[in-house]
Amino acid sequence: MSEIDLDHETAADSVESEPAQSPGEPGTIADSAPTASADAAPALPSVESGPALPSVAPEPALSSAESEPETIAAEDDSEPITEGARRFAVPKVPSLGRGGRIVARAAVAVVAGAAVASSVFFYVQNKDKQDVLDAHQAAQTAACAYAPVLATYEAKNLDAYFTAVLDGATGEWRKQFDSTSKDLRDVLSQGQVVSKATDVQCAVRAGDRDSAEAIVVIGQTITSLGTQNKPAPGQLSMVMRLERHGDRWLVNKVNSPLSQQPLP
Repeated sequence: MSEIDLDHETAADSVESEPAQSPGEPGTIADSAPTASADAAPALPSVESGPALPSVAPEPALSSAESEPETIAAEDDSEPITEGARRFAVPKVPSLGRGGRIVARAAVAVVAGAAVASSVFFYVQNKDKQDVLDAHQAAQTAACAYAPVLATYEAKNLDAYFTAVLDGATGEWRKQFDSTSKDLRDVLSQGQVVSKATDVQCAVRAGDRDSAEAIVVIGQTITSLGTQNKPAPGQLSMVMRLERHGDRWLVNKVNSPLSQQPLP
């Protein structure tokens, strides 16, 4: 065998006897190139630490929805509501049993009854006030109409005067005027008195639906022998007490403390 053949056999034996290099060990450029092209390159280990760290996927960016207020799942698996809405959420009311429903209906009935009673009370109260006001107005109208009857007369026609006065009178005043009418007739006839009402002012100062008290001021002119048949101004102030008789208001009392009247 020649030396060349021996050299080839020696080289072949040396190649077969060498162990295969591990991927992590350093090798020649010729050995590492095929390995890198055939298989995917493993993660390089850290310079200071031994094994390679597993790769960590980057966290996804927060979406605009995640910037909204934190939602909290409802206990009954309903749609989630925001924390702000939960503050104003109406709490659940436990269902009432049969007894609770009866009590609730009774309470509603009591409240409704009280409301109706209050409405009736105020209606009646307002109606009473209005009735009194209407009565005062009617009494005032009657007093203002009766005042000129009292202050207008003529000595030559006293029968019509007495009839008109008695027609609007009742009770104590009617009796008083009727009892003094004879004496009054004589005085007015002798003095040839003529009286005319010129102005009447009246107002109700107290009363209710069936009675009233009115203040009346009558302006008048009087002509008589005492005035030498010349008109003289006079004023008659009085308090009238009126009573309702059916649809009419009649005078049952007359008080004239401040009469200023010329002598007949």
